[in-house]
Amino acid sequence: MSVTPLAAHLSARPAAAFRGRIGRDARSGHYAVPRRYRLHLAAADPDCLRIAVTHSLLGLDKACPVTFLPAVADCPDGGHSALRPLYDASAHRYTGPALAPVLSDDWSGRIVSSHGPDIARDLARRFGGGRPTLYPCGAESQIEAVERMCAQGIEEAAQRAGAADTDEAERAAALDTLLTTLGVLERGLGAHEHLISDQITAADVELWVALVQLDTVHRYHLDAAAVHRIADHPGLWAYARRLAAHPAFGAHLDLDAIARRHHARCQGLEAAGAAVQILDWETHAADGSAVRSQVNRP
Repeated sequence: MSVTPLAAHLSARPAAAFRGRIGRDARSGHYAVPRRYRLHLAAADPDCLRIAVTHSLLGLDKACPVTFLPAVADCPDGGHSALRPLYDASAHRYTGPALAPVLSDDWSGRIVSSHGPDIARDLARRFGGGRPTLYPCGAESQIEAVERMCAQGIEEAAQRAGAADTDEAERAAALDTLLTTLGVLERGLGAHEHLISDQITAADVELWVALVQLDTVHRYHLDAAAVHRIADHPGLWAYARRLAAHPAFGAHLDLDAIARRHHARCQGLEAAGAAVQILDWETHAADGSAVRSQVNRP
């Protein structure tokens, strides 16, 4: 499909503290060596969920081990105490929260990156030889357009539509943006199995995680009529259901963890949409026991 991005808005994703990259060869400093790097993920976090799915699609369990963190951060600033030594070793007198995701370098004991999109791209590009092509040649602009649509047209719009501290007109405008975005994606998907190619790409990972968040987090702050309008995109939700049945996706879908993270962080008001579940994710998700047994998930 051809994806046309919506008008630009500021991204809701916080600025990453570390933006190192994995390069092509030894001259880059950080270069791809099996078992040199480690991922630290809290899969209830959407950025971490994207990376976890990407990691599983690429089959990188041995090349880049994963440590899974608790769903709810244990520090008052929203960070993880388990990550604090890495942050302290990587930045002198670092005072911010120790957030996931993190890609660390076991050779130096320091952080390479805490920027989710960069981490996903580097895993696919530097460890992807002979593995699925999640960033096909020539498709980068389409993938970036899907990323913007998901961040701005779905996640940010859904947050604004359910915000209790904004007026009715702002919430209605945000809901219109959300529904317009879902409509564009529904029409673009059509009868295709995947979003921009005949195989799974990073665009599918991005959209699937946005749909998971929409149904398991954002709908709790929308009224029932709004959720019914969101659900009225049968092709899109059938697509989400199909991907949930794929082991690389469903294995990392921890609904209890998402709920605990949401309730620990959320200060908004619950609305009638909380009672209108769009998908029965637990039923449709693949049995992920084979994947889950390979990771340490507290």
